Amino acid sequence: MTQKCDLLCPHCHREGQDPASDEMTTEEIERIVEIASSVGIRKVKITGGEPLMREDIVDVVRRVSPKMDEVSLTTNGSHLAESALPLKESGLSRVNVSLHTLDSKKFEALCGRSLVGQVVDGIREAVSAGLNPVKVNMVVFKGENQDEILSMMDFCGNVGATLQLIEYETDRDGTNATEFAERYFPLKEFEDSLARDAIETTTNELHRRRRYRMRSGTGSVVVEVVRPMHNTEFCSHCTRLRLSSDGLLKPCLLDRSGQVDILTPIRRGASDDELRALFSEAVANRRPYWR
Repeated sequence: MTQKCDLLCPHCHREGQDPASDEMTTEEIERIVEIASSVGIRKVKITGGEPLMREDIVDVVRRVSPKMDEVSLTTNGSHLAESALPLKESGLSRVNVSLHTLDSKKFEALCGRSLVGQVVDGIREAVSAGLNPVKVNMVVFKGENQDEILSMMDFCGNVGATLQLIEYETDRDGTNATEFAERYFPLKEFEDSLARDAIETTTNELHRRRRYRMRSGTGSVVVEVVRPMHNTEFCSHCTRLRLSSDGLLKPCLLDRSGQVDILTPIRRGASDDELRALFSEAVANRRPYWR
């Protein structure tokens, strides 16, 4: 939706986009989703930047939700408390919220601003509004927040959210190799402990990831572990097609080589058939990034 964001997280991958100031209009987004629906796409996830910084976000959801089986959204949560119910009423199905720590000082160090209270309020409001499952995305960093995994599990169990633990990721070229070496925390050992102690284990079919239902307080919490660099099935089973805020269809988050411009043809008056062909071209460009 946008590259704008009110946080300054140094680890942000910016959805693999090059810097761009141009943004699709509400009508252009609706047109692209209509084409996506006509070629068999059934789910849309709205991301950013921070998508809730777009003033038309509720209108976008209202326009695209009738064309899809599911519309979800990924947010930093800073504006979610006031947006959760209007988004639900406009057709949003569920939400992912980035929250890497419950500690205010750590939050400021990781995200540039101390807004942890607003994010927690947003998560609670999202659960209350019925945007389920509410998933909390926690990127785990060595020496920074790995000691909070258990407390985050308890928090998610208490509020009724799912916890997604995410390994910090680099690219194949190692462009952030020094920082990556300092901050990377492997999650395999922790996932092994989840597998041993889980009440129930199921599989996320998209990336062949496991979901572990764990005891938490007097109830339970679902925990997922995202390890894209160490799961050879992660990329090979990916069926996602990304659309950048400036109108590029991207078969892969990290690989820009297969991206296809769809916004320029729309602005030049391209037909629906021409736009469908661009979707086919982008899909044909898909290659597993991690093998």
